[in-house]
Amino acid sequence: MTSREESMKKTDRVLRISQLDALELNKALEQLVWSQFTQCFHGFKPGLLAHFEPEVKAFLWLFLWKFTIYSKNATVGQSVLNIQYKSDFSPNPRYQPPSKNQKLGYAVCTIGGKWLEERCYDLFRNQHLASFGKVKQCVNFVIGLLKLGELINFLIFLQRGKFATLTERLLGIHSVFCKPQGIREVGFEYMNRELLWHGFAEFLIFLLPLINIQKLKAKLSSWCIPITGVPNSDNTLAISGKECSLCGEWPTMPHTIGCEHIFCYYCVKSSFLFDMYFTCPKCGTEVHSVQPLKSGIEMSEVNAL
Repeated sequence: MTSREESMKKTDRVLRISQLDALELNKALEQLVWSQFTQCFHGFKPGLLAHFEPEVKAFLWLFLWKFTIYSKNATVGQSVLNIQYKSDFSPNPRYQPPSKNQKLGYAVCTIGGKWLEERCYDLFRNQHLASFGKVKQCVNFVIGLLKLGELINFLIFLQRGKFATLTERLLGIHSVFCKPQGIREVGFEYMNRELLWHGFAEFLIFLLPLINIQKLKAKLSSWCIPITGVPNSDNTLAISGKECSLCGEWPTMPHTIGCEHIFCYYCVKSSFLFDMYFTCPKCGTEVHSVQPLKSGIEMSEVNAL
């Protein structure tokens, strides 16, 4: 029974990252509510809320507290993550919601503390008396102690995973799951598949610019249609001179690259400038020089063929 209870406690224990995510969601909600509220006064005189900003914020946060912590025992961020507060002072192992005093203490520490800090800063900024200077130093010293306490509490939270904020530790409330959580079974098949395809795509992105597609196409075509024999006469040029070996049209300003095939001047010149290792797409002969077709071969002979 003892081992079973311990396993249940480990299963119901809220992860540290979930508690921190709930705090971040609460901050995001506060910023969203405040931005929406200030937009309502966009058409009014600028600086209308500047003098009463701490009080207005405190009223809004008190409104949120009423419908979250006070009524549902959880903040908005905790409700999203299926978390709620539990009283740590109850000896009963079953769920015990925070008491009314703990909820009121939470409002005083969070809402009242923020309001007091902002209002005291504005008060001391406008006063230049010596007595206010001493009070300001005391307030700054207390705020510094609270910040130090929050830092120490956060380090303890990282070690033990309980009481994410100093307010939770002072009030004796901690986060628990609303419903019992089952042990999650994590499958890595989808992740492995995505990593495999991502790596393959990066490999192709790196490899494709290095491949000469035109030269590869010429090689494949030469393998599929092998050419036997070596050109040894001008008549061979005339036989293949009916069309350009690149564009397939009647050759304009016919040129040759040293093999039996004819090319348009612009086709072979642009291909040669683009690729210094350009080869004939028909027979695979490398280009040594682009020369015009010999004048001894008349195009009338080509037409006659």
